[in-house]
Amino acid sequence: MMPLIKLGIPKGSLEEATIALFGQAGWRITPRSRHYYPEVNDPELSCALVRAQEMAPYVANGTFDLGLTGLDWILETQAEVTEICPLTYSKSSDQPSRWVLVVPQDSPIRSIEDLAGKKIATELVGFTRRFLAERRIAAEVEFSWGATEAKVVEGLVDAAVEITETGSTIRAHGLRIVADLLYTETRLIANPAAMDDPRKRAKIEQIAMMLQAALAARHKVVLKLNCAAENLDAIVALLPSLHAPTVNHLYDHRWLAIETVVDAQQVRDLIPRLRAAGAEGILEFELRKMV
Repeated sequence: MMPLIKLGIPKGSLEEATIALFGQAGWRITPRSRHYYPEVNDPELSCALVRAQEMAPYVANGTFDLGLTGLDWILETQAEVTEICPLTYSKSSDQPSRWVLVVPQDSPIRSIEDLAGKKIATELVGFTRRFLAERRIAAEVEFSWGATEAKVVEGLVDAAVEITETGSTIRAHGLRIVADLLYTETRLIANPAAMDDPRKRAKIEQIAMMLQAALAARHKVVLKLNCAAENLDAIVALLPSLHAPTVNHLYDHRWLAIETVVDAQQVRDLIPRLRAAGAEGILEFELRKMV
């Protein structure tokens, strides 16, 4: 059976997180040593590893039907792809990354406008040039193959446009963030012709739904608990839920079983309050998917 969908997996920093997300969604992708074509437990899919920076052009030209890459690289390459959905995840957090303008601590550059006549290093050359051109700021933008912060520290350039999540690495290099240029997150993108094919479109929509369900579940947990009937109203008043908690009588009708889905971050404060209100047998379960 020939695979229906050719899927591009971003190689590098997002590779492990992407494979883990697909695993949670139901697709087991198994990398092979020194091999760019992982195995996948779905005969309708074939996978290949490719750098996120190159993904959008490959999807646009039909090498892949579907791929994952950052919004930044879609904007950088200006590839004509169909954006299916955002998928906010990374190797270290679920927060979007940002491209920032950085300079030495003692630099006179205090704003974007101060870049006029300056030299800037970045991997995101096309986007940065367009960003400055839209603001009529004339500056030299050169491509950096890596170690971009070091070029600023060593005085080879006046500033850099670099990606960060927390800014800690930038501060560790003794640099200062002047401004945010772009917030970026992973996008699931498709070849427009693939989306015009009913069979491929159905498979792509299935993959998108399951990936989104896996991500949604990462932020939720199931709470199950028992309570005496006289404590029900007080306990339900404490419980957030998608609609309303599920409540069922136990064999002893003086007692009730309650089940609900809550934000994972609320649990540490919620459980002591539930216990104080009379809840017993409180259980917490992780979710795999939530649609």
